[in-house]
Amino acid sequence: MMHLWENGPQPQSALVRLLDAEPSTVTRMVKRLEQGGFVRRSPSPTDGRAITVEATAASQGLRRQVENAWQELEQTTLDGFTDAECQTLAALLRKAEDNLTRALNSWA
Repeated sequence: MMHLWENGPQPQSALVRLLDAEPSTVTRMVKRLEQGGFVRRSPSPTDGRAITVEATAASQGLRRQVENAWQELEQTTLDGFTDAECQTLAALLRKAEDNLTRALNSWA
């Protein structure tokens, strides 16, 4: 949802790549979000085989809740950290992510 809120309507195939998930998994997830009124699916105007997914106006209330939850989680996680410690932690986590990404790519 955050990706749709920040980037606007997306082809469902782009969401599959972004989430690194099976197309059927993303299809089920999008259908549930659509049933909840949070997204709308429509045929792509440029590719008759593709589906475009967009966030609905109704999802904006959910957006505020999600953003607040992330902010609370960040505050709780980083409580007592100095700015320098936060920067160091972010750099270490990026390095760990890069290591894992390289390892995953070498296994593929």
